[in-house]
Amino acid sequence: MKRREDIRNVAIIAHVDHGKTTLVNELLKQSDTLDEHTDIGDRALDSNDLEKERGITILSKNTAVKYGDKQINILDTPGHADFGGEVERIMKMVDGVLLIVDAFEGTMPQTRFVLKKALEQHLTPIVIINKIDRPGARPEEVVDEVLDLFIELGADEDQLDFPVIYASAMNGTTSLDSDPETQEHTMNPIFDTIINTIPAPIDNSDEPLQFQVAMLDYNEFVGRVGIGRVFRGKIKVGDQVTVMKLDGSQKNFRVTKLFGFFGLKRLEIQEAKAGDLIAVSGMEDIFVGETVCPVDHPEALPLLRIDPPTLQMTFMTNTSPFVGREGDNVTARKLEDRLKVQLHTDVSLKVEDTESPDAWTVSGRGELHLSILIETLRREGFELAVSRPKVIYREIDGKLSEPFESVVIDTPDEYSGAVIDSMAQRKGEMLNMETGNNGQTRLEFSTPTRGLIGYDSQFLSMTRGYGILNHTFSEYKPVIRGWEPGRRNGALVSINQGKTTTYAIMGVEGRGTIFVDPGTEVYEGMIIGQSSRERDISVNVTKGKNMTNVRSATKDQTATIKKPTHLTLEESLEFLNEDELLEITPESIRLRKRILETNAREKAAKKAKKATE
Repeated sequence: MKRREDIRNVAIIAHVDHGKTTLVNELLKQSDTLDEHTDIGDRALDSNDLEKERGITILSKNTAVKYGDKQINILDTPGHADFGGEVERIMKMVDGVLLIVDAFEGTMPQTRFVLKKALEQHLTPIVIINKIDRPGARPEEVVDEVLDLFIELGADEDQLDFPVIYASAMNGTTSLDSDPETQEHTMNPIFDTIINTIPAPIDNSDEPLQFQVAMLDYNEFVGRVGIGRVFRGKIKVGDQVTVMKLDGSQKNFRVTKLFGFFGLKRLEIQEAKAGDLIAVSGMEDIFVGETVCPVDHPEALPLLRIDPPTLQMTFMTNTSPFVGREGDNVTARKLEDRLKVQLHTDVSLKVEDTESPDAWTVSGRGELHLSILIETLRREGFELAVSRPKVIYREIDGKLSEPFESVVIDTPDEYSGAVIDSMAQRKGEMLNMETGNNGQTRLEFSTPTRGLIGYDSQFLSMTRGYGILNHTFSEYKPVIRGWEPGRRNGALVSINQGKTTTYAIMGVEGRGTIFVDPGTEVYEGMIIGQSSRERDISVNVTKGKNMTNVRSATKDQTATIKKPTHLTLEESLEFLNEDELLEITPESIRLRKRILETNAREKAAKKAKKATE
């Protein structure tokens, strides 16, 4: 079998924050790819603003490095399980993976998730133990953990015989020895191992073309761009080809442009052949998983299987009294069009119509996945409202089932009891508990996804910010009945519209936790805090102090209130109850009741209570 020895195709996979993107940076710097004047910064491939701010990879990226006379195509993948759809697609595009594992943390939930996907595709693995210089690093133990994970996931004999490289991506050093003293400032051990271990692509470029789209991009000059791998044959600019659509239909188009990847650039090329990773433009409605082939030889590749969404929310137009004040895009048509555009590039997302023309059910892979979409929309000038996230139930073998997550928690020993207790309340089943010598305990649970909605902020306050919580979707199991998680405390709800005053806030802060500063504009039905009781409390936070000839007008300025709690977007989503919405604009995030008018809301609550009695 003839192979293309001039290229190798590899993906970099790992748990979030184990150093994938930093390692890609070093591979770029230390290869024969960039000229010496190129400054690539710390995270060259994380180009999206949200990726830079959060320090996570959201979208898969591809680059290529030159090493001697060979080209190594590298795909940097997200580590967070919410973006697992990205990981699954690109496994089809490569012949091997670099599995990066933190020398201190060891194997984590997403390590299992991404490795499982790689082994299912029978890819050749190389293991890189990163952060070898980290205090408390335990490289030999971590290699044993990785081997155990390979065995547990059913790796074959060839996959179990994986090479191991020890690295500090931050310092740009590697070694084949676990002793940190042997680290040298070079990436050559990684490059050499890739060339010697990862199989070269099969060269069947004399057969009919098969190119499969694994990722999508959009360029305002050339339109939709399909990124993928040429599995067979050749493709040239100007070729008349056909697309085998997902629904079984076929559409012909002419290839207008081809792009190859090199370093940080996407370069125009005239031709590509079997084994190349390229981008193709010319067809406006090409989708992920579709196959491009010759008009006279239509033969589709198997469709890419992607795990379905597990969480959903309702997205709707903003109906608050402040609608249109801060955003430009406020109509139902604009919101619907934008959500449909998102579907073109995000295959893990699902958007469905509801009975209302102003609302859509949006399903994704987790809270982070959906909150990233919301944050993207608000930065684009959209105003919208969203509901509390809900899990998606499924009928499996005649039983109603719900998604469960594998949860790994690292916490200081003194908080482990409280964590175990809180997870038990959320129906988490403890699978394992390990106490280390460093005052840390590792806890492993199987927990229903709905039990984790809203848990992050409780967990952080419970562990004083020292705990680390990681979770990833594991499987669907029969629904746990007679239990519904959610916020136990009620809300403090404004009864009128106006600006909040220090005097008014002082009068209500004893009733709970305040979320707004003095001088904040509020409206009737807007939530301004969390009640200390289980029921909602309607409050007036806009009244001013009556002035008399006894009191001085400046007297009010000396009054002080407790510092309000400001919720982030994720914390606000976690806070929501069924009868509440989150209003999102480019400048503000406001919690509100679905029914804004106080009397109407109280009547509806009484009616709902009677119905359940």
